[in-house]
Amino acid sequence: MNTDILTIAIDGPAASGKGTISRAIAAKFGLRHLDTGLLYRAVAACCARAKADPSDPEAAARIAQTLSPEDLNRADLRSAQTGRMASVVAAHPPVRAALLRWQRDFAVGAPGAVLDGRDIGTVVLPDARAKLFVTAEADVRAARRWRELSLKSDIAYRDVLRDIHERDERDAGRANAPMRRAENAATLDTTEMSIERAVDEAIRLIEAQV
Repeated sequence: MNTDILTIAIDGPAASGKGTISRAIAAKFGLRHLDTGLLYRAVAACCARAKADPSDPEAAARIAQTLSPEDLNRADLRSAQTGRMASVVAAHPPVRAALLRWQRDFAVGAPGAVLDGRDIGTVVLPDARAKLFVTAEADVRAARRWRELSLKSDIAYRDVLRDIHERDERDAGRANAPMRRAENAATLDTTEMSIERAVDEAIRLIEAQV
């Protein structure tokens, strides 16, 4: 990889704050940003639109292979239903293989990029200049996600918490590219942090690596 290109890998479970932190890091260092979870959400949404079974690896992979940039702008990508389906399609090795090149091609464009997801530091960008694993307690993450979703729909906190636990289990337990902290990644626990403090600490941890 071109050493003039700055690549930063940020991983962590759902609602840990990694998306907000990643956007702030990208702005701080003048880099582009890719929320790789949107790729899997887009595959899931396209599966629903095509009435394809998201649990069918080959059907989901065919959709992943034809994903377009426009698909990342769909209005339904942030729904709870799409999030659940995204976790299902993300467990399929053919889907992950189809989207791997997309992510790497994005990362190596000048001047570099911040990618956030579940396997960025371990699989997608193992040679990233800086790596960060963002986490938080499950009940805190569920409360954050519930506040976000409740603005758009009537949803119970207990359902969001159950969904968080189920997604954590799928993401960490899948055989292919499971969610885990890269050995050389700094860890940031945002459980008791405001977003401002979390961003400041993330910047400090990244600056120590680059």
